[in-house]
Parts: sequence; C-alpha cells; structure tokens
Amino acid sequence: MASFRSNPLKPHIIMKHTIAEIIETKGGEVHSTTPTATAREAVRKMNAAKIGSLLVIHHGEPVGILTERDILVRVIDAGKDPDSTAVHEIMSSSLLTIKPSTGIDDTMKIMTDKRCRHIPVMEGGAVCGLVSIGDLTRWHVRNHEIYIDTLLDYIGGTYPG
Repeated sequence: MASFRSNPLKPHIIMKHTIAEIIETKGGEVHSTTPTATAREAVRKMNAAKIGSLLVIHHGEPVGILTERDILVRVIDAGKDPDSTAVHEIMSSSLLTIKPSTGIDDTMKIMTDKRCRHIPVMEGGAVCGLVSIGDLTRWHVRNHEIYIDTLLDYIGGTYPG
C-alpha cells in the first residue's frame, strides 16, 4: 500500500474548501426584509421560505440581520406586539460578513467564536449569498461521505488511478 506521501487522496485531505463551494451548491438567493417591516411580516417571510434569518436591506445596502432568536428574545420574551414592532428595533445591526474565498473551516470557527448561526457572504460590496451553520454542517457531512467512499474504493483496490 502507498505511503501517505504518495497517497492520491492527499490533495483532498489538505485542500482548502471555500464558502464559494457552498454558495455554488445552494445558490446565492438571499431572503431579505426592510427595517420598517414588522416582526410578524418578517416571521411570515421566514416561515414561507423555511429559513431562520432575513438580511435587512435599506436603500439597497445590508444594515443588519434578523434571526428567529432575535424575535424570540426581543419580541416574544419581551412581551412586545409583533404587529407593531419594527424590524429595525429588534435586528442585529453589527453585521459580520465573509467573502466567497473564506475557508469553510475558517467560517465555522468565526461562527462558533462569534456565536452566530447565519452570516452574509459579500464580494465587492454586493451580497452574493448567506450561509447558515446548517449549510456548513450539511457540506461537512456530504464531504465526509464522499471521502469515506473514496477511501473504501482505495482500500478495496477500485480507486481510479
């Protein structure tokens, strides 16, 4: 059997995968709302799209992000009326962003360290996607399944090469 140094799978092991791969797979559609929309309107948008966050856009620029947790903590638990509470009152306005070239593992570290579950992807001032911790987890599971199948083929002698 070949040593690790001559292993044809080595490039796969050390290759840096980027957020661009996830955006390519899931698409760059970003669901958004406005700062003046109500919490209820935002919840309806999230429910319709089966997502957990909306990018908040004002005059074409991202100004914040609204998550399910923001609504639970800042509206429901605070006893506010979702029909009269504006998104700008409850959104997270310190917007953390990444680039498509950011590594997937780097993004997981950022999201873990900053305790965020959704992060917009921007390039040249434009939003080109939004990734969630679920997107990263799905990517890792799929990637590990491919890697395991490849290793099994390699061990079984059926790996192309």
